[in-house]
Amino acid sequence: MSHAAFAARIAADRPVIVLPLGSQEEQGPHAPMGDFVAAERIAMAAAEAAGAVCAPVLPFGFAEFFRGFPGGVQLRGPTFRAVLRDMIDSFLDHGLDRVVIVNGHSTNAPLIAEVVHAVRRETGVVVPAIHLWRSLPDAVWEEAHADRAAAARGHGADPVTSVMMYLAPGLVGQAPSDTPERKPVFGLPSDPHFASARFGGASVDLPLDATEVADDGIGSGDPSLSSAQAGRTFTRFLVRHVADFLDHFAKCDPRRPDLGPEER
Repeated sequence: MSHAAFAARIAADRPVIVLPLGSQEEQGPHAPMGDFVAAERIAMAAAEAAGAVCAPVLPFGFAEFFRGFPGGVQLRGPTFRAVLRDMIDSFLDHGLDRVVIVNGHSTNAPLIAEVVHAVRRETGVVVPAIHLWRSLPDAVWEEAHADRAAAARGHGADPVTSVMMYLAPGLVGQAPSDTPERKPVFGLPSDPHFASARFGGASVDLPLDATEVADDGIGSGDPSLSSAQAGRTFTRFLVRHVADFLDHFAKCDPRRPDLGPEER
């Protein structure tokens, strides 16, 4: 929209503003770098369904342990927090105080929490964050993969690979037929999420690069089980889930989390 068109839009009502976030990082040897593509398309579809306004996606996120793979763009923690705060303030400055983050990169989550807590302390406004891949319930996983859900799940596999096969099939290549063995760390088995190892039945966090434990960038899950049909199942659920929340939040006072829509 032009600035004039946007001004006219917000003069008619005070829409919910959706901020999609993602990252530019490896997703295995078969999938394009950039889960921001999926985050933006899901956020845009949900915003359209709910009568909200979707801002441009922030395509870069916090992903320190993917620096070893070429082509990724990782923001440092202070940079990510500063950019996200500037994005939120750009709407708060114009009285648009219903802002919802739709995040497609799980490692952004703790930094998002820091920012939105600071926003509330300083302005009183509550900014919710929906973390897409964590929002998928077991029932949706079972609908998508039946008894193979656990085998399909993980970084470099699903849900991102199937969602990209559904939303942008031309960007997804052939999944590898076999996965290299994960490399140990200090003689210990490494965890699927790269930056930890197992010791005594528990996980020990370690400042590792993903290349130190997985040459192909696949954390867990079998991408050969991914499909556009499974991606359709994931995407349809997430669009409806986000749209329903946007509808709900539009009726709430973002400064009064103690009140429901009917109590404003």
